[in-house]
Amino acid sequence: MDDKQRFDGGMKIRREVLGADYVDRGMAAADEFTMAMQDLTTRYCWGDIWSRPGLDRKQRSMINLAMIATLNRPHELKLHVKGALTNGLTKDEIKEIFLQVAGYAGIPAGMDSFRIAKEVFTEMGK
Repeated sequence: MDDKQRFDGGMKIRREVLGADYVDRGMAAADEFTMAMQDLTTRYCWGDIWSRPGLDRKQRSMINLAMIATLNRPHELKLHVKGALTNGLTKDEIKEIFLQVAGYAGIPAGMDSFRIAKEVFTEMGK
């Protein structure tokens, strides 16, 4: 698969999981400096990894929530909580993931994750 195919396939998945409005705003705001990161993220994360057949989107979202929470990346976590809901995770499943994070990555990571998820649930009317 060439770079254009990976980018186009990645963009399709990225828009389906994160929402077309969010992705389109990010692409429109990209400049000469940041477009390289947009391109890499779209081709590599979404075009290469999210498109693989080994896990479904729900499983990938579960893994992402745990990793991003552990890495303390609140902006990305908020975005991926929304994506996880889109991919079929329930509030209870997200709760269990963040309890697991608290147990293995620390209470502060778990507390922040719950706070961020609650914000998302409120914004989305869940």
